[in-house]
Amino acid sequence: MLTSLLAPKKLNGSVNLGVLILRVFLGILMLTHGYPKFEKMLSGDMSFGNPIFLGEELSFILTVFAEFVCSILLIFGLLTRPAVFFLAFTMAVAAFIVHVDDGIAKQEKALLYLAGYVCLWFTGPGKYSADERLF
Repeated sequence: MLTSLLAPKKLNGSVNLGVLILRVFLGILMLTHGYPKFEKMLSGDMSFGNPIFLGEELSFILTVFAEFVCSILLIFGLLTRPAVFFLAFTMAVAAFIVHVDDGIAKQEKALLYLAGYVCLWFTGPGKYSADERLF
């Protein structure tokens, strides 16, 4: 069960290159959101919203984990499906809870990330990934 979740699916031809490009771009772009939060956490400032009622500190830690740690995993294609699960969940919370009353202009970025992460959930990391080598 675990291996089937982590093992990449066999993709045809240039699809592997497309998945690599999607993975790396989404990972790098999300790092631009995650790294400042990571720095804020290292400085000891744990103030953050509490959108799903887990508490500010836990919400912040989970967001940093998703946006920083999982983005790095995504770039390398390591534990890709678990990483995109956390990233997709974070973007769903941003779009449908945090920015629900702000209109589509504020939701758009989170929805675009969410769409990319859902696609990567279904395709897996592709041939050019650490998961391909490990599993």
